[in-house]
Amino acid sequence: MNSSPKHASDAQGKSKRTDISLDLSTAREMLPYVKVIVTDVVQTATKLTQLNPEQEALDDSRRNLTWSNRQRRYAVHDEIRFAQETLSQAESELDALGVKLASREEGAVDFPTQINGRPAAFSWQLGEDALRYWHYAGENLRRPIPTDWQAAGTVSRYRSEP
Repeated sequence: MNSSPKHASDAQGKSKRTDISLDLSTAREMLPYVKVIVTDVVQTATKLTQLNPEQEALDDSRRNLTWSNRQRRYAVHDEIRFAQETLSQAESELDALGVKLASREEGAVDFPTQINGRPAAFSWQLGEDALRYWHYAGENLRRPIPTDWQAAGTVSRYRSEP
């Protein structure tokens, strides 16, 4: 019997997994774990922002470096590679959960859902203590989650204010 292996990604390396739609209670249950991952993402992105200029300066003067500065140059290269791997792994963890990283710098994430049959997301950002906002896909306006959704934990229909 000759069967070919099944792959989780296409030729471009993109996931073939169907889009995930999370209800409010599930997104809230996931939040503590997501907070840990997003904290790592923000700290690692900040570290990369600090290391990149140092790497450029050391690379530009690499022919005239003292021995200790050459060692530092190699160490910075290793730190950057490790930080990039850490970011990649953290982003993969979020992707596996179905959570989309909206901003590395701000630590903003979207928990995909459907509202009124339209793609939307519950929105959270590092520093916020709970999941309190949502927005339609493609919009930047973060709306407060209505109280009737919070009690039910699910979204039935969004009613805009008159």
